Amino acid sequence: MRYDSIIEAIGNTPLVRIDPSVHGLRHIDVYAKLEMLNPFGSVKDRPAWHMARPLLAGAAGSEEGGTVVELSSGNTAKALALLAGMHGLRFKSVTNRMRVPEIKDLLLLLGAEIEELPGRSECLDPTDTDDPLTLFHQALSEPGSAYLHTDQYYNARNVEAHATGTGPEIIKDLDGDAPDWFIACVGTAGSSTGVAHVLREHNPDVRVLGLVADKSDFIPGIRTIDEVHQVGLFDPTTYDAIQSVTSQDAIDGMLTLIRRCGLLSGPTGGAAYHGALRQLRRVDAELSGDERQVAVFVVCDRAESYLSYVRARRPDLLGARAAAGPSVSLVDEAEARRTAKVVGAAEAERWIGEADPRPLVVDLRGPHAYAALHIEGSMNIVDEVFDELIRTGLPFSKSRPVLLACPVGEKSVRYAALLTRMGHPDVRSLAGGIVGWRDAGAPLVRE
Repeated sequence: MRYDSIIEAIGNTPLVRIDPSVHGLRHIDVYAKLEMLNPFGSVKDRPAWHMARPLLAGAAGSEEGGTVVELSSGNTAKALALLAGMHGLRFKSVTNRMRVPEIKDLLLLLGAEIEELPGRSECLDPTDTDDPLTLFHQALSEPGSAYLHTDQYYNARNVEAHATGTGPEIIKDLDGDAPDWFIACVGTAGSSTGVAHVLREHNPDVRVLGLVADKSDFIPGIRTIDEVHQVGLFDPTTYDAIQSVTSQDAIDGMLTLIRRCGLLSGPTGGAAYHGALRQLRRVDAELSGDERQVAVFVVCDRAESYLSYVRARRPDLLGARAAAGPSVSLVDEAEARRTAKVVGAAEAERWIGEADPRPLVVDLRGPHAYAALHIEGSMNIVDEVFDELIRTGLPFSKSRPVLLACPVGEKSVRYAALLTRMGHPDVRSLAGGIVGWRDAGAPLVRE
C-alpha cells in the first residue's frame, strides 16, 4: 500500500481469530480487533485524529501557531503529540501523574510538554470544583483559550471515530454480520460506546460487556467503576454488564495473547481477553449441538511500553526475583472490609490530637496532590513505593500507631488489612480518604 501521509494508515486494522485450542470454547469463535496495529500504536489513534483534525486544519496555517492540549497520560497523548508535530504545532499533556515511565519518556522524546497537576484522583472529576485538574479543564473550555483542546472525556468525536470506523470494520470483516458479543475495556468510553452503537444498529441483540479495573488496582488505560462515572462520554445503558478485572488478570491475559497467539498485546488487551473468556466460558457451557456464537474483543496497544508495569507486579516474568514479603495485591476487597480498622474524619482527627504516642499519618497519594493539600504532619509515601516497603521493611515500628490515607479510602483500607495481617496492632484507614477528610471540614495544609 502506498500513502501520502502516515495518517492515511489509521484504521482498517486486522480482525484475528483466536485458535480454539487456546481459549477452549466449543461453541464460540473469538476474534481480536488489533487496534495496536494503528500507525501510532493504539486504539487512540482514531479518536485522536478525528478530534484533532478540525483544530489542526485551522491552526496549521496561522502565524502564531498553537499548542494542542489534552488531559492524558497515555496513548491519546502519544497520538496527539505526533499529530501536532506533523502540523508544526506543540503538544502539552496535563495529568494527575504519569504512572508508566516508558510512556513519559516517549512523550518527552516526541517533544511533548508534560504538566503533572496535583489532581485528587487519576480521572477528571467535573463535580470537584477545587480540583486543579477540573479548574484547568474549565479554563481550556472557555472562549478565547490559547490552547487547542481536544477534550477526550467530553468530545462526541471520540465516540464518532469508532462509530464510523472500528464498528463498521468489524461488521465488514465478519462478512456483514455483527458479533453476538463485544467486549471492551472502559477508559474514556469512546471505543466501547461508538462500536456498541453501530453493532446494535446492525443487530439489536448484540451483548456488550464493559470491563473496569478493580477498585483498588491500576491497569493502564482502564478506569475503575467510580472513575468511569466521572467521564462525560460514559453511558451505563451501553453495557449489558460491567465487570471488574485485576492487574494480575490483565497480565495473565496478556501472556496468553503474546505466548500462545503471537499478539504483542499490552495489559489492556490482556484484561479484555481475560474478562471475555471469564464471561464466555459460562455462555459456552449453556450452548449445545450446532449452536454457534461470535465474540470480539479489542487489543488496545502493545507490550513494549509496559515492561516496568509488569516488572513491578510480576518480576519473575522478566528474570528478576520477587521481593520478599507480602504485597497489597494479596488482599482482596472482602478481606479488607472484614479485617481493616476504618475511622471517619472526626474520630481520626481526635485520635491524632489525643493519642500518645501520636499516630503516624501516611498519605499514599502522589507528590503533587500531597503538596497541594494534606493533613498537617503527615508523611507522603506514594502507594507503589509503600507496597514495595511492605515487602522490604517499613520505615516505622509495629509499636507505632498508623493512620493511612489515600484519595477516597479504597487503597488505604487494603493496606490497613495487610498490615493488620502482618501483626501491626493499631493501623487504621481513613474513611473516604483525603476527600472525606476535606468534605468533613477537617483542616488541610499546603506544602
